[in-house]
Amino acid sequence: MKILIDTRLLSKGRISGIEEYARFVIQHLLDNDSKNTYQFFYSGIKRAQFPEEWKKKNTTVLEWNIPNKLLELSMRIFGFPHIEEGLNSDIVFSPHFNFLPKCKKAKRIITFHDLSFVHFPEFYPLRKRFWHWQQAYASQARSADAIIAVSEFTRQDIIATLGVMPEKVHTVYSGINPYYKQLAETDKTRATFVAKQGLTKPFLLFVGTLEPRKNISGIIRAFDVVKEDVFNRELQLVIVGKKGWLCDTIFRDARNAKWAKDIIFWGEASYEDLRLLYNLTEAFVYPSFFEGFGFPPLEAQACGAPVITSNRSSLPEIVGDSALLVDPWKVEELACAMQLILKNDVVKTELKKKGLENSRRFNWDKATDELMRVIHTLE
Repeated sequence: MKILIDTRLLSKGRISGIEEYARFVIQHLLDNDSKNTYQFFYSGIKRAQFPEEWKKKNTTVLEWNIPNKLLELSMRIFGFPHIEEGLNSDIVFSPHFNFLPKCKKAKRIITFHDLSFVHFPEFYPLRKRFWHWQQAYASQARSADAIIAVSEFTRQDIIATLGVMPEKVHTVYSGINPYYKQLAETDKTRATFVAKQGLTKPFLLFVGTLEPRKNISGIIRAFDVVKEDVFNRELQLVIVGKKGWLCDTIFRDARNAKWAKDIIFWGEASYEDLRLLYNLTEAFVYPSFFEGFGFPPLEAQACGAPVITSNRSSLPEIVGDSALLVDPWKVEELACAMQLILKNDVVKTELKKKGLENSRRFNWDKATDELMRVIHTLE
């Protein structure tokens, strides 16, 4: 089979959950599948360099110097170009629902990561809402031959919200980056990192884009409550992530917090720094309002961190009983969960153990094997 993969989502060179999903899926397909040939569609003017390691004997790369917004507009209004035609593709796989005209011959598979933009449009800026509209995600979902949903929650949401036939939607859990793992307490990099960064005090950790959907303001309010206990006066809160939509509100809430001096905005972090932060934190806190999958809680668990997360959307499905689940709208619940981990070593140890076991359920070999199973159903 000739499998064409739409890699336009990688053109900006960003590192986020969806881009990481695409990179890991593609790499594992290339590493483990020698029977099929792979084609890649890549476009944009100021695009990041296409990964050289993907240019192998059984691959073809179609690169166009066309702005993606202009290309998508042409595709949507005029219905062309049909990129799969010149390549004679059998399957077109989209790791995200970037717009493509309905394929004439090839079968189309699309991965949907979540529908948060449908349920909570207020969490997105106007330009992002326009982008979602421009992709015609609903009609793409209904015309696709198969859809990959990254959780059962997302699968059911796609069926109910977009009116897609259930037999077309397949749950395939994502994997997590194997780089994230628990380090021995004697590991020298831990001590070096602590000394270099001045992280001499215990801290709670959040990782994610600084935007309303992640409920960071709720974390800050709960942190203020926890700090009132004299037992926690040395505690700090480390917030890691790039600035996102309405992040000014988050910074304002942090400035106005009673314990503002103990809140650290880290900014974006490297993989190495993230692994060390996950390993060193007292607890990882992620009370997001809506997630289609949720990479950070699993990354934290893989590094041995106890996790507090939301009891909404896909998160209970992904973590099960390996984390403390709280109502993201109730600050007092979040604060109580923080206190429980900080004060109860038995609970903390049990969550670390269960978290490590849970994180092992999610790996990219399994994810790509299941993706290939879906592909073969369309032959």
